[in-house]
Amino acid sequence: MVEVVKYGATGRRKSSIARVNLTPGTGNIKVNKRTFENYFVRETDRITILEPLKLTNTMGKFDLEAKVTGGGSTGQAGAVRLALSRALSLCDPANRGVLRKTTLLSRDSRMKERKKPGMKGARKKFQWVKR
Repeated sequence: MVEVVKYGATGRRKSSIARVNLTPGTGNIKVNKRTFENYFVRETDRITILEPLKLTNTMGKFDLEAKVTGGGSTGQAGAVRLALSRALSLCDPANRGVLRKTTLLSRDSRMKERKKPGMKGARKKFQWVKR
């Protein structure tokens, strides 16, 4: 029985969470059991996700399967990119330096600011009336 090597990693961005599984293959990409182009309609999101593969020259060498939950399309794309970068650094430690230099391994910690009590939103206040 042949054992298939799988590299798994998790990435987060805003309120999105992505779990990625990398297996040696032909470059097939599935996101939530849908095709890559079908799930991420925007070209910018697709470019964002493929960035780690282009930098490490591993385009077409791995099959990628991602499960993404929460947030919007841009946040989900950022989460997949981080998870993919982490998985690539696991499969080949030489990739780590390249990905680290281009800040693809660092988590973007910016989150939505919470709504404050007595206010309309995080910063916006209710209209003040003098008389």
